[in-house]
Amino acid sequence: MTTLTRGPEAVKLPAPAPAARRRGRWVSIVLFLLPALVLFLLLVVAPMLVALYSSVFKWNGFGGLPTDFIGLDNFTRLFASEIFAQDLWHLLVLVLLSICVQLPFSLAIAMLLNQRIRGRALYRVLFFAPYVLSEVITGVLFSLILSPGSGMANQLLSVFGWESEWLADPNTVMPSLFLVMTWKYFGFHMMIYLAGRQNIPNELIEAAQIDGATGWKTFRHVTLPLLGPTIRISVFLSVIYTIQLFDLVWILTGGGPSHSSETMAVTMMDWGFKRSQVGYASAISVVMFGLSLVFALLYQRFVMRRDLEGATTSAGGRP
Repeated sequence: MTTLTRGPEAVKLPAPAPAARRRGRWVSIVLFLLPALVLFLLLVVAPMLVALYSSVFKWNGFGGLPTDFIGLDNFTRLFASEIFAQDLWHLLVLVLLSICVQLPFSLAIAMLLNQRIRGRALYRVLFFAPYVLSEVITGVLFSLILSPGSGMANQLLSVFGWESEWLADPNTVMPSLFLVMTWKYFGFHMMIYLAGRQNIPNELIEAAQIDGATGWKTFRHVTLPLLGPTIRISVFLSVIYTIQLFDLVWILTGGGPSHSSETMAVTMMDWGFKRSQVGYASAISVVMFGLSLVFALLYQRFVMRRDLEGATTSAGGRP
């Protein structure tokens, strides 16, 4: 019941009905969600549907909608391609290197910067700064540093009588590319691990130390298990990014030399925009989306299952 005061008299108005309140709440929700939903449909869902549709046509991207239907020929051609098989191998190599080298390195730096050392705030900023740079700036910067001729890397190594072709040699291009990726993204994973470590109560660490556990045993049996959800999220983000890797490769090497650093996204760009075979490039994009979707579903089902169940239980138990 609502009361309005008008002079010496008070007028009582009936309170809004529950149905009217619910209707007004839903109207507010729809109005707030509608702009984001429209953008999502136009910029995400619509391009996905267009790519799926054009992947079964032979189409050069011009002259209106595709009409030369060829069924699954683009996919058959793709799976028989040696370049695509090489792209999958590069994906596997980069994923393994990221999980086995980049992420442990990020975790070690995060544990170090969690200690009480002088200037740790400055170190955190410096290590995170490369992630803030765009991929374009990073690619241009390292293309100059790793230039085979007069690059800064070779100038420094020439003091020891050693030089490398870096990005111009098929044998060194993948390690060089991974080096740039690590420099660019290890700070992001470092901050994730640092945030996860700071959420661990210090009482647990102190209790382990009182019981006589050394620093390594404390990390192995207390810190690392409690960092499990954070590590699993970090691995998930790293793999998804690697599947879609494009910017750094396109700027640094363009997929060369001789396709030795090419990824699926670079292959898609090459066939779609350079060779005007948009139908074939769309088939590559569909496969990339399928790989990302399958990995995400399987990873959440078998690896992150306990984390998701715990989050659901916590949310459901709130008053």
